[in-house]
Amino acid sequence: MSGLRVAVAGGGLGGLCLAQGLLKADLDVMVYERDAQLGVRRQGYRLHVDARAGLALEHCLPPGSLAAFQATCGQASRRLTVLSERLRVLTEQSRLRALAADAAGDPYAPATLSTSVNRQTLREVLAAGLDGRLVFGCELTGYEAGRDGVRLHFADGRQAEADLLVGADGVGSAVRGQYLPAAAPRDTGTRCVYGKTPLRSGVLDRLPPALGEGFTAVIGGQVGMATGLVRFRQRPEQVAPWLSPAEDYLMWAVTADRGIFGTPDERLAAMAPAELHALSANLIRTWHPGLRELHAQASIDETFLVRIRASPPVPAWPPSRVTVLGDAIHAMSPAGGSGANTALQDAALLCRTLTEAERNGTGLIAAVGEYETRMRDYGYAAVAAARQAETANGARHNRLMFWLYRRLARTAG
Repeated sequence: MSGLRVAVAGGGLGGLCLAQGLLKADLDVMVYERDAQLGVRRQGYRLHVDARAGLALEHCLPPGSLAAFQATCGQASRRLTVLSERLRVLTEQSRLRALAADAAGDPYAPATLSTSVNRQTLREVLAAGLDGRLVFGCELTGYEAGRDGVRLHFADGRQAEADLLVGADGVGSAVRGQYLPAAAPRDTGTRCVYGKTPLRSGVLDRLPPALGEGFTAVIGGQVGMATGLVRFRQRPEQVAPWLSPAEDYLMWAVTADRGIFGTPDERLAAMAPAELHALSANLIRTWHPGLRELHAQASIDETFLVRIRASPPVPAWPPSRVTVLGDAIHAMSPAGGSGANTALQDAALLCRTLTEAERNGTGLIAAVGEYETRMRDYGYAAVAAARQAETANGARHNRLMFWLYRRLARTAG
């Protein structure tokens, strides 16, 4: 194993993918995750994944784990539909998507990936095989960087040393907070209540037909709803015994500006799942009964709130023994469906630059600089694209609803 020691703060998608890639390349890596185990906090359900994710996973994962990922993907969407709150079809894309799928090839192959995945299943796939390399209950609070290495400090008093510290600790990154405070994400003002409705016997039969075809946007005044179907190609527990059981479901997100919720942010953030479910039900109380039925059939205790934040672009900084990836540096709104894909792209790129530096003897700091230069280009471009999708052409009902419409037009998978 190489003498380079890499410490990754954060065991999310990007951090775990990086660790897999570094181990595959025979580099020394440790991942420090603040949570006590995987899946403690609600982070989302359905993710759209594209070729950025596919190629990154192909590069970083061992073949067995890549196969498990492909087997547990959701079935690709057949239709994108935009509906009014009374179920009037505003627009739909089925034939165009079929033609695009034919041209793109296999929606589950890495280079042409275009489908959905269950976030928790993907995270478990990424964590597989990291025994002894993934440490839970380690919340990074700060670090000291010197010429020869980095000393990490954790909330419980523990310390660790590494040659490189990678902040993969999300939108509230402690690494970024110390290293690049000007890059702290800003509140967009949008709030999303997420939930999931299991597709148990007869549930789909009682829902609007369009919701069973893939991704759907519902536009209703100042409130929107996005829904995404997850039908596993193979149930996770049938693919590998170490994957948690999961059933098919319909993810939904009720979205509005924070003022529409009629509740102060402090109170909103403290609400229990049942309270959030009731609040979001009130927001759609005049909608079509089929949509209200979808919401009512949810697993109520799995309802949670997300405050949408986005990172500002910051000028290039000199490379060092500390770097960042994913939401820690380029958090973005869901518009464009790029958050998870970009974090995985970061992981593969950083893995490549570090591996090549070790092989060629070009130096750690130069490798980090190469990674950061390229990451800033596509990362901030993705943030800008998401911001443009959220704000452009606001005359279409209002800014929020146009954001939702554009999101779906870009990310149905």
